[in-house]
Amino acid sequence: MQEKIFAGAVLIITVLLCIGMPKISNKLKPESPFTQEFAEGIIEEVLEEDLSPDPVVQGRYRGTQKLRVKILEGKYKNTEFEVYNTLSSLHSNFAYKGLKAVFTLRESGGQTAGWLYNLKRDTYVFVLLGLFFAALIILGRGQGLKSALGLVFTCVVIVTVLIPALFAGFPPVPVSIGLVSIMTIVCFILIGGFTRKTYTAIAGTVSGITIAGIISAIVSYSAQLSGVNMEGGEQLLNLAPDYNLKLDGLLFTSILIASLGAVMDVSMSIASSMQEILSANPHLSKKELFQSGLTVGKDITGTMSNTLILAFAGASLPLVMMIWGYGMSFKQFINIPRIVIEIMHGISGSIGIIASVPCTALASVFVLKRPRGR
Repeated sequence: MQEKIFAGAVLIITVLLCIGMPKISNKLKPESPFTQEFAEGIIEEVLEEDLSPDPVVQGRYRGTQKLRVKILEGKYKNTEFEVYNTLSSLHSNFAYKGLKAVFTLRESGGQTAGWLYNLKRDTYVFVLLGLFFAALIILGRGQGLKSALGLVFTCVVIVTVLIPALFAGFPPVPVSIGLVSIMTIVCFILIGGFTRKTYTAIAGTVSGITIAGIISAIVSYSAQLSGVNMEGGEQLLNLAPDYNLKLDGLLFTSILIASLGAVMDVSMSIASSMQEILSANPHLSKKELFQSGLTVGKDITGTMSNTLILAFAGASLPLVMMIWGYGMSFKQFINIPRIVIEIMHGISGSIGIIASVPCTALASVFVLKRPRGR
């Protein structure tokens, strides 16, 4: 019954955050000098086009198109515009009659100008999300539904609370530690209930990610790295004067969030294993139980560390290929801020995974061996 009440409360809080926080965060945003709208539209006719095949990527074009489009939603619904579509090596959205796409409509100087912003891809995203949640719920049933709720809660907290708090000027380090701890507690209680195993996993996770964040903060300070050096950091630097945004702690926050899932996985696995070990042999001493936890953790940390580092390596693959393609020397590329940050992400997260093993094992010794009723 406690678990059902807790799940219901989490659902209500999630809905309230989705409804209320955007109204609060919108007050933080400065007024835009332009009035623009992104709306779905359909191409009714290609009026003019001057295209040539892309010399690098097969099946793509470069050039310009003049289109007559009809807007299907929003302020300009059922209004027709003549818009231009420029195709380049990076922005190559080939337009044809009957294509549905997203258009940008901007008012400036009493006139409305429009252009093809991007192809309509949100349908595929929603289908993929639907398949993911359907598989999670069908295979996991009630447990899968709770896991889905925990995932949604985590995403909502990041988008509606963490990001607006950072833009409002709150210090990134304590805010990120506090919110990550809340997300950890909620997700674990939803999955494991109000049990000793859950409390142990929570303690191990919070300890592990905090250690990972502290190490990354020390390294980033020593190497003179900050959020400015991250991907998209330069754009945030342009936004900072309009907000109270503090870029110094963003690196710490990103590593905490990036390593959270893997550390949670390791902590729960160790806590569950130690609970089963103690159930099979209740007479184990605290030292023997602790050693069992470390033994279980040896196999888990190896695979999870590989998973985390390979995930960061995959995300940085274009950057690595660029380094190889330009024939950079080791001394040259190893000192590039982006490279150092990606390495630090992977290694700091792996250290968090490793640190969560003894932390979870130690917490298990005191929580699982504690007499009932205390």
